[in-house]
Amino acid sequence: MAQDTTLWGIHAGKTGDADQLFLKQGVIALGWHDIGNLKALGPTREAFKDRYASVFPVAAKAKPGHVPTSAGQLYRFVHEMRVGDFVVYPSKRSKQVHLGRITGEYVHDESGEQLYPQRRSVEWLKEIPRTHFSQGALYEIGSALSLFVVKNYADEFWAAIDSKLPPPLVPVAKDESVAEISEDIEETTRDYVLKVLAQQTKGHPFAHFVANLLQTLGYRTRISPEGPDGGIDIVAHQDELGFQPPIIKVQCKSTEGSVGDPLISQLYGKVAPAEFGLFVTLGYFTNQATQFARSKSNLRLVDGDALVDLVLEHYEALDSKYKALLPLRRVYIPEPGPGTEAD
Repeated sequence: MAQDTTLWGIHAGKTGDADQLFLKQGVIALGWHDIGNLKALGPTREAFKDRYASVFPVAAKAKPGHVPTSAGQLYRFVHEMRVGDFVVYPSKRSKQVHLGRITGEYVHDESGEQLYPQRRSVEWLKEIPRTHFSQGALYEIGSALSLFVVKNYADEFWAAIDSKLPPPLVPVAKDESVAEISEDIEETTRDYVLKVLAQQTKGHPFAHFVANLLQTLGYRTRISPEGPDGGIDIVAHQDELGFQPPIIKVQCKSTEGSVGDPLISQLYGKVAPAEFGLFVTLGYFTNQATQFARSKSNLRLVDGDALVDLVLEHYEALDSKYKALLPLRRVYIPEPGPGTEAD
């Protein structure tokens, strides 16, 4: 392929509702029908962003990040995509990966499917079962965007386009991307949890969240009033009155930076010999703080990573308001094991 040829990925709507339009009429299309004919806009990204914000003012105000993302896809569809480029379309209905060549310039056409008027004609060359591609390639073309450039695993799709034969099945045991994709999905989830907690439970609300998490572990909790707390945010215990050991004194920091030895020492100074100290942060602990805690049998540190572990493990038992704050659903992701190879 020529070096200036781009391999695009595209989706037919969230549920694949434009699938028939794509395959029966030989086009690829984007929605955003309320914006109208994109040729009427100036040939700049700013013009597309301005138009998007004027048509969808509520969405633009609520989620300003959607403006450059959505407008950018429309701009690329009109001004960056070229006749002769190639496209990958993973059909949600047939579970086939369709490969084609773009044959036409942008047109605004509402015939057949009015919700997808932004169109380009395409010559579909091949359809190949999803199982013939690596997990990494499938993950890339499963992008959350409607229109995107295929880069990381483009070689697999170029090879499929060039070959006269269907690509061979990728043996699961040889698919190294399985482990990479699993790690990527898990890391994305963990980043999301930390981001939400950092933004939505800043300050004293973080202590309330930690208290609820401790409750899922079987503890009763008492939270200090907002304001000066003497270094103790929560007192956790197992009996109703709070007399039965162990008594755990908890300090919470919703900051995402480092927590050093002085704060850890301050907490430990409030802990009696028969009590336990627990420091919870969204950030991380310095080496000095970690070493200090290791020297104390009744002191534990929970950093952001360990906190996410607890959240994911005990998510179902969290209070409903925190599950609403952190909307997660259980999914299964591939894990390297008997069927795959991993280092």
